[in-house]
Amino acid sequence: MKKFSSILRNYGMFIGFGVIFVIFSLSSEYFLDVYNLMNILVQSSLIAIIAVGQTFVILTGGIDLSVGSIVALTSVSTGLMLTSGISIPLAIIFGVLVGLGAGLVNGITVSFGKVPAFIVTLGMMSIARGGALAMNSGKPVSGLPFEFERIASTEVFGIPIFAIYMLVIYAIGYFILYKTRLGRHIFAIGGNREATKLSGVNVPFNEMMAYAVSGLLAGLGGVLLTARLNYATPISGNAYELDTIAAVVIGGTSLAGGEGGLIGTLIGALLLGTLRNGLTLLNVVSYYQQIIIGVVIVLAVFYDRMKTKKG
Repeated sequence: MKKFSSILRNYGMFIGFGVIFVIFSLSSEYFLDVYNLMNILVQSSLIAIIAVGQTFVILTGGIDLSVGSIVALTSVSTGLMLTSGISIPLAIIFGVLVGLGAGLVNGITVSFGKVPAFIVTLGMMSIARGGALAMNSGKPVSGLPFEFERIASTEVFGIPIFAIYMLVIYAIGYFILYKTRLGRHIFAIGGNREATKLSGVNVPFNEMMAYAVSGLLAGLGGVLLTARLNYATPISGNAYELDTIAAVVIGGTSLAGGEGGLIGTLIGALLLGTLRNGLTLLNVVSYYQQIIIGVVIVLAVFYDRMKTKKG
């Protein structure tokens, strides 16, 4: 029994993902179709990319509720830049910097201003969404260059470029978290903030950097989403904050901070994408999908609490 409990505690998310995959494989003849599996990969990639930044933040014991709105702000900013005649590389850089700027504002206010992350990022969620709506009077931006769309729609050796972007971002994020001083400090802050401070670590700076990474990747997500749709809309990124938090929590990162990692986040994002895709194939209406996914999130948090108590 102890051995089973240990296996469940350490590999629960992988087991859960496997069970869901098998259930949908048996329930729908279309689920294992190569095109459908690639579709799951592409649909999961955007949330997975943004969830890397969310993982950095949650590992510090914080939370970022603004990522979805930053996606929208970045999307409209990039679209307006492109339609004004700015070159594609400059528009992409500008869009990513918009996200980075919003993340830095979050980080500075949380870390140096000592304002709770929930309040700060909730405020930024409203500010960024309002900014996205105000920039083009609430209207979408269309007529983007065809070349811009190609950065999200091409394939490399049959692999969707979105999936390659995701793998590159995860490789970089993994390196930062596990091979650099910043990564070690992020884990330490979430594990024991006061002890980390007393050991000489600049806690506010490292915490700020976690929010900066989150904003930067939300900005990148906004650029990639705009390229994929080939138009920009101020309502894009809706509920992305919930999806990214869900991916992180389902992936085993503790909401208390200091424990978790990116491999789990990737599995969590893929699990959410698989769940949505499978439910759609089974003709489950969208509002029931939301209920099911909400139950999964609550169960993941409950599992995290039980694991923490046993640890």
